Amino acid sequence: MRIVDLTRETRKNILNDLLKRSPSNYGQYESKVNAIIQDVRTRGDKALFAYTKEFDHYDLTAENILVTEEEIKEAYTKVDPKLVGVLRRAAENIRSFHAKQLRNSWFDAKQDGTILGMRITPIARAGVYVPGGKAAYPSSLLMNVIPAKVAGVEEIIMTTPPNKEGKINPGTLVAADVAGVNKIYKAGGAQAIAAMAFGTDSVPKVDKITGPGNIFVALAKKAVYGYVSIDSIAGPSEILVLADESANPKYVAADLLSQAEHDEMASAILITTSRELAEKVSQWVDTFTEGLERREIICKSLAQYGYILLAQTMEEAVETANEIASEHLEILTKNPFEVMTKVRNAGAIFLGEHSSEPLGDYFAGPNHILPTNGTARFFSPLNVDDFLKKTSIISYSREALEKVHEDIELFAENEGLTAHAGSIRVRFE
Repeated sequence: MRIVDLTRETRKNILNDLLKRSPSNYGQYESKVNAIIQDVRTRGDKALFAYTKEFDHYDLTAENILVTEEEIKEAYTKVDPKLVGVLRRAAENIRSFHAKQLRNSWFDAKQDGTILGMRITPIARAGVYVPGGKAAYPSSLLMNVIPAKVAGVEEIIMTTPPNKEGKINPGTLVAADVAGVNKIYKAGGAQAIAAMAFGTDSVPKVDKITGPGNIFVALAKKAVYGYVSIDSIAGPSEILVLADESANPKYVAADLLSQAEHDEMASAILITTSRELAEKVSQWVDTFTEGLERREIICKSLAQYGYILLAQTMEEAVETANEIASEHLEILTKNPFEVMTKVRNAGAIFLGEHSSEPLGDYFAGPNHILPTNGTARFFSPLNVDDFLKKTSIISYSREALEKVHEDIELFAENEGLTAHAGSIRVRFE
């Protein structure tokens, strides 16, 4: 990996490079995605079935679009029972963590007859998109579905592309069953996003769409936002490691590679105050990469978006980390909890040498659907609140309104909204 001295200029250049990976920069695909969405919105099932034939080479119909109970039972026979056990234990950890996020409706009543409050209710139906083929990740399915279940969403549907025989990845089906998905539809790509956003005869319209996908799925989610809610427009995976001379270079190298293997646009960055650590990490990255199955992807990822940055101080390192606002941030220093207090922007923070990023990906419980491309400056991980609606409650007695009606009328008239003022004044004439 390249070792670069951290300066204002190098920091600016790296930030610019990282931002180029945003799905917002792939406008050349938008017209094609928008055409698919409009077609599905107009023709419904006919368009959905046609695109499935074109892209997935499967003759989808109203009779075979829904995954059956028999197919789910068959999937269990094809998945290692030990993995099923792991999925169930991971699901319980995820459920337990997200249960702590639940909030109750509240009301504040005063003696003068004023009642203010917030009513918190789940959305009615959520839609989860799950990629197919080699990109099938049961862990992401658990992370999307379980917070919705904890929130109390009544119906959770899932779409995922079939192969040319109409089959779904067995691990995906088992994970969906473990998580509690109500219905699974054999449809993928931008056409599946459109079907969930607008509804067809076969696929019901949902209130929110979550889940990862390729650039066409990401752009489709962006296009239907406003008709439905979405989780985020996810970019390529990224990791940033903050480390000092106390860090184990083998651990750091292994952790950087855990994200670089995702795809060629993944980002892996180490910021350290130790040149000796930087050089050892670079050597271990080369050593480990030689033995990895996805080394071709890793080499391209590191060549484009991999950096080892040498900072003069840990304060400078943290400042840079806050600007990058990485999806995953590992802190491998003498006092990781102290350094953490200075971090403002990160999707998830991993503290100490035994808390590597895959722990969060698979098992610990916190959600791994995280903000990318610097959006951790203003976005949060997927959580229970994403599946809840807050409705304001307002009730005033005549006595309570009488005390403030002139204030409201003055405010409204100042804005030139005399009908607003009249709506209050008429009650006291």
